[in-house]
Amino acid sequence: MQSPYPSEGLSVNIIGKQVCLRAIEKKDLPLLQKWANDPEVQNMLGGWHFPTSEQDQERWFASLSCTSKDQRFAIEVPGIGLIGTANLVSIDWKNRNAFHGIMLGETDMRGKGYGVDALMALMRYAFDELGLDRLDTDIIEFNTASLKLHVDKCGWLVEGKKPKWYFRQGRKWDKILLGTTKERYREIISLNRYWE
Repeated sequence: MQSPYPSEGLSVNIIGKQVCLRAIEKKDLPLLQKWANDPEVQNMLGGWHFPTSEQDQERWFASLSCTSKDQRFAIEVPGIGLIGTANLVSIDWKNRNAFHGIMLGETDMRGKGYGVDALMALMRYAFDELGLDRLDTDIIEFNTASLKLHVDKCGWLVEGKKPKWYFRQGRKWDKILLGTTKERYREIISLNRYWE
């Protein structure tokens, strides 16, 4: 499948077959704030989340920089617009690794391949453009959709767990640790021919 995005003039964006990962812009803040305050979205993410005000969103946006070792991207679909975010954070240039996260804020956009495409595009960018060798992430154990995305669809490996790490819904849940490497990514795209 050919990308819906023209290749000329978009080299700064990360292009998948269905999505574009681009810089987060000020116009995105109202939707990002909506997702930040959506319990269904936030319950699936790591960390702890307090209600987010417009001022909080603007402060966070002002802290974003293309020179930072924490890079955050908007996931955009042509004809639809912003549907989520993805990131490469704690980039370690010496050891060539980073931590990754992804969030699809619009629930009706899930199950359509956008998450797979965003993650495949992010891996291609991390390994083929940035020269990283490894990506890591962690997922709360009940987030089966994210586990399926990473493991079943994109070939990440479960590398361990931290028992009773998260407190949600009145009980403790495990943190599942996942990772992938440049070599693993190359094996996966060779098998599934994703970019052909």
